[in-house]
Amino acid sequence: MDLAKKIVVIGAGPTGLGAAWRLQEARHPDWQLLEAASVPGGLSQSVRDPHGFTWDLGGHVLFSHYEYFDRVMDDLLESNWVEHIRESWVWMRDRFIPYPLQNNIRRLPVEDLSLCLKGLLAVHGKTASGPPPANFKEWILQQFGTGLADVFMLPYNRKVWAYKPDRLSVGWMGERVSAVDLGRILENIIRQTDDVSWGPNHKFRFPLRGGTGAIWQACWNRLSQERVHLNRHVQRIDMHRKVVRLGSGEELSYDALISTMPMEVLLRMTEGCPEVSQLAAEFRYSSSHIFGIGIEGATPESLQTKCWMYFPEPDLPFYRVTVFSNYSPNNVPEPGKYWSLMCEVSESPEKPVDSTTILSDVISGCRNAQLIPPDSRIVSSWSRRLEHGYPTPFVGRDELLGRIRPTLEQHSIFSRGRFGAWKYEVSNQDHSFMQGVEVVDRLLRGWEETTLEQPNVVNSRRNPIRPV
Repeated sequence: MDLAKKIVVIGAGPTGLGAAWRLQEARHPDWQLLEAASVPGGLSQSVRDPHGFTWDLGGHVLFSHYEYFDRVMDDLLESNWVEHIRESWVWMRDRFIPYPLQNNIRRLPVEDLSLCLKGLLAVHGKTASGPPPANFKEWILQQFGTGLADVFMLPYNRKVWAYKPDRLSVGWMGERVSAVDLGRILENIIRQTDDVSWGPNHKFRFPLRGGTGAIWQACWNRLSQERVHLNRHVQRIDMHRKVVRLGSGEELSYDALISTMPMEVLLRMTEGCPEVSQLAAEFRYSSSHIFGIGIEGATPESLQTKCWMYFPEPDLPFYRVTVFSNYSPNNVPEPGKYWSLMCEVSESPEKPVDSTTILSDVISGCRNAQLIPPDSRIVSSWSRRLEHGYPTPFVGRDELLGRIRPTLEQHSIFSRGRFGAWKYEVSNQDHSFMQGVEVVDRLLRGWEETTLEQPNVVNSRRNPIRPV
């Protein structure tokens, strides 16, 4: 172990906290964690509104590919978890259809079902012999055919990403998109059965109290308080002097800098390498509007077992709605007397959002989609806009990262995390935490960063515990 390294970590989201946790676990003598906000957690923090409702900054659930991550989670919250079997749905054509839609097309109106089947049969067996897709739209058409593409895949992905699917690459998907199993689809139609077991988050857990942010607050509390700092705004980074300059004017030197800021933000504030700093403008991302709606009464029977729902059709502003009170009874001020919905709306330069009307549009959409009964009284409405919501896996992303990362790392700057690495395929909470752990292991021990370098490997297995 290189005990001489002075390591500075920027950002106390899951990645920065993972790095700090590992540094402390390794008993490294010289490290500091800087967070600009007044609370830890980053995009995974939670908020309690004035009416007593708890909200996350998006639809977070906890599931894991890592034994190490699970052990840390168990250590942090012990038994204070709620276990769930995922029940996710698609709302379209005025009906709920189990997710993933492609396995449950039997629930569609006959006209849509016919289009989907014709498209699936037209492309069946052809993907192996055809040219590789150049973008996500081409991949969708090759995998699903024109029917499913037009009915669901293209409109939904346009809505969630806030960019047209032909602007996205194809290397990020892995376990994120359920591929086609035509035999399984046909059997579901013949047997008239629902198919809901697909996906890595089929089972998940959620904190009993405090929302997702409770995890990361507990992690923060377990770190050496002399080494972790809130309200520390990084203003500039001098890569040649290896100095971080704070808004207060204070300067901190480092031997290695682990940054979890968005890559394009890091590039803009880094001095000394204009050839990579000028590439910041090439990154694409979407913003997220999060809306919490607290409602008086008992959860409607139609929603009592649902976790979240997808909304592909353009007449509703949100792409996903979570029955947030189902995650934990403590997400509302009085269980049984109140319940809650959390809605997500995407935004980008190609999909603008009118901030003056969006809240009323979301509430109207919830009523129109029969999520909120007409006689129900809304007692709380909360909202938060996240400038950085989704790190778009745009066409050319991997080539761009391949130009930037080596240069930064030659100057001992290691950009990691959901937006720091800009790899959506490894940007869940478990991935993000482990990116922080693994970059520390690389710096101190020379070990490989499997999550960053081999996303398909970590997502295809149960990753073993890491020795201390």
